[in-house]
Amino acid sequence: MKKKIAWLSAAAILALSLSACGQTSNQGQAANNSQQEMNHSGMNMGDMNHSSSDQLPAGLKPAANPKFKVGSQAVILDDHMPGMKGAKATIVGAYDTTVYTVSYIPTTGGAKVTNHKWVVQEEIKGAGDKPFAKGAEVTLMADHMPGMNGAKATIDSAEKTTVYVVDYTPTTGGAPVKNHKWVTESELSAK
Repeated sequence: MKKKIAWLSAAAILALSLSACGQTSNQGQAANNSQQEMNHSGMNMGDMNHSSSDQLPAGLKPAANPKFKVGSQAVILDDHMPGMKGAKATIVGAYDTTVYTVSYIPTTGGAKVTNHKWVVQEEIKGAGDKPFAKGAEVTLMADHMPGMNGAKATIDSAEKTTVYVVDYTPTTGGAPVKNHKWVTESELSAK
């Protein structure tokens, strides 16, 4: 009888151990699923339009008194894309607006993109002059990445500031980037 109880106890311990492993596996799967929601910093930046045209969204107004004047040099402090942080930039344009980080599911399908930097007020359908609050649902008219134009998005953050269009050569090498949109004033430093 003691052997039978010992065997049943061992079987129960083994079953519990295996079910615990199954839970860990399921938790790992949940973690893998959540990774499909891509944070901007973890995105494949090969899809991003590093260079763009000099065309601006309708209604965007030049900054009255930008910290960095058009034609001046600055150092990029942020890393929206590999090779951006520490790159020397030439200021191509400066504009006063509200900038947003947004989360959206691309119209081309694929994983949800979270905290994409930056979309300006003038790149949101029917925006007008009044800034959107965090959590607002909007439709994007930006084309920074495939599947962005026409995507339904949620505003993650909003900031009234001066944004810049910059030219720079990535610190990682490669072709110069022209008319990169957008870098905020806080993401630039004088040499």
